[in-house]
Amino acid sequence: MKKKTILFLLAIFSNLNIMAQTSVNPIQLAFNEGEDLISVRGNLTNGIILNDLSWAWRSSVACFPENQAEYFTGNQVFYQLDLPSYTSFVITVTPDDRNANFSLYAYELGRLRPENMPPNIKRCVRCEADHYFERDWKNRPNDHTRTVKDILAIRNPYQVLIAVVGANGLSEGEFQLEIKSSPYRRPTRE
Repeated sequence: MKKKTILFLLAIFSNLNIMAQTSVNPIQLAFNEGEDLISVRGNLTNGIILNDLSWAWRSSVACFPENQAEYFTGNQVFYQLDLPSYTSFVITVTPDDRNANFSLYAYELGRLRPENMPPNIKRCVRCEADHYFERDWKNRPNDHTRTVKDILAIRNPYQVLIAVVGANGLSEGEFQLEIKSSPYRRPTRE
């Protein structure tokens, strides 16, 4: 019994330690009428390095595959915001230095708690990621900006965790984070 209690307490302190080390910057949705864009300035030096990225390629998260892990090895700066029902987000990060290699991911979940922060996250509703690609894709620019789409809520609202990440161990660099909100309308069949 004593061993189980110690393990339980270690798990709690481990989760609290992750949250203490991981500063999550809240973003308030405060769109004025006619405006659908929020812009936030940030710097990778305010982030942390996650030594364990295996949560990202777990099938219940499916954020990015293991062979793309190098693009997520630098400092990670976290932002959290609420995603209202019938809303979709397009999230873009633009580094100030056009030569800086940044990555971006965002995931939706019911409520952000210590146990569902990376690297502890076990599952999420949806996760999208973007990073530099070695080759060009049709209809997709391969410049210094990174964008994730399809962050959306239909009937139920969610919380969204956004991570701006330095690729290949990058630990500093200023950036502009933009969240574009729009009403979600189900695609119609013709």
